[in-house]
Amino acid sequence: HAQGVALGAAKNGIRSIICLPDGAPISKVEATKSYGAEVCLVEGVYDDAYQRALQMRDENGYTFIHPFDDEDVIAGQGTIGLELLDQLSGIDAVIVPVGGGGLLSGVAYAIKSLNPKVEVYGVQSSGAPSMVNSILHEKIERLPSVSTIADGIAVKEPGEHTFDICSHYVDGMATVTDDEVSSAILALIEEQKLIAEGAGAVSVAAAMFNKVPVAGKNVVCLVSGGNIDVTILSRVIKRGLLKSGRSYALTIELLDKPGQLLGISKIIAERGGNVISIHHERANESMDINGCFLRIVMETRNFEHIESIKQALLSAGYHIC
Repeated sequence: HAQGVALGAAKNGIRSIICLPDGAPISKVEATKSYGAEVCLVEGVYDDAYQRALQMRDENGYTFIHPFDDEDVIAGQGTIGLELLDQLSGIDAVIVPVGGGGLLSGVAYAIKSLNPKVEVYGVQSSGAPSMVNSILHEKIERLPSVSTIADGIAVKEPGEHTFDICSHYVDGMATVTDDEVSSAILALIEEQKLIAEGAGAVSVAAAMFNKVPVAGKNVVCLVSGGNIDVTILSRVIKRGLLKSGRSYALTIELLDKPGQLLGISKIIAERGGNVISIHHERANESMDINGCFLRIVMETRNFEHIESIKQALLSAGYHIC
């Protein structure tokens, strides 16, 4: 939304000021600036930036464009639903990321108006389930706080228009955890060569972890954005590797004497594990005076592979904490 407004304003010779939370990805902030907008970073989350924008409107008489609870914005995003029906045949279901609900309400309205048989599901982060809670309780509810890696959908309260439309046209809602989102981002990189931000990957996470009833169906997962910083992407990849069994960290308590590390490394190597890092800890009051803790991080293939390595270590007499 930020970049779209910035570009549209610049092309029409209009000054634009975009209010973003100070935790917004640097890539998003810089891209918005590159399209000609002035960026106002506001401490907090989306809702704080929203309030600052309203304040600037009231103080200066600016025209305010709501990021999701606006009929034109909803209609514009609904064109995605029209494109899906026009370009793809045999769609059974569509899974859509949800923050304030603009994208979901637009897509759901468009699809249900033309083909009511197509199921439409919305997905939010479990750390920001404002629309999920509102639909569940049949009234708009405001969250006291939000916390998620999916910053693009970290919204405390859905819009009135979007809540009404989603309540009537959406078949179901679901939430996904940050770990599940990380796994989805990793899967998109590896399998589709596509970099998605957390908000964009929640739809894929919902399908991967069976959060919506779409097994055996032709499903469209809407990937709504790719604004993710490299530093955050690195952390997300590591988290995704752990969640999918591609990486594992184990701690072993052992006697601090020569040859111990060699024996452990040999067992891991024989079973195809790849050691990434090793850390010895000797200054711990809970351990034996002659002992130490050995923390090993290794690359693995899957959870079965992890279990085989652990069983081999246990069989060799090592104590895994």
